[in-house]
Amino acid sequence: MTKPAANFNLVKILATDLGRHLFLVALYLCVIASALAVVVSTHKNRQLIISHEQLIQQKDALDIEWRHLIIEQTALTEHNRIERMMQEKLDMRRPTQADEKLVRVKP
Repeated sequence: MTKPAANFNLVKILATDLGRHLFLVALYLCVIASALAVVVSTHKNRQLIISHEQLIQQKDALDIEWRHLIIEQTALTEHNRIERMMQEKLDMRRPTQADEKLVRVKP
């Protein structure tokens, strides 16, 4: 004799099982959502760290450039350089004692 074929409706069984364990299904969905939030938050955190490191490198480069500009400004404003340029371009020189004239004001 052959056994009668069991007629199982899988969708109906799943729906009733999910209905009975609705709390567990909600808890499972919360765990999945929490895991996705951790992944997204970690990704954003890494992006911010990379951006922060790039800004620190840019700040260091600007700081080095600033120091070079200060050194250049100091070199350009040295008195020896200014005196040499006065002598070469403007044909100026320091006055000697013979060039000085004393002026007395009478009260």
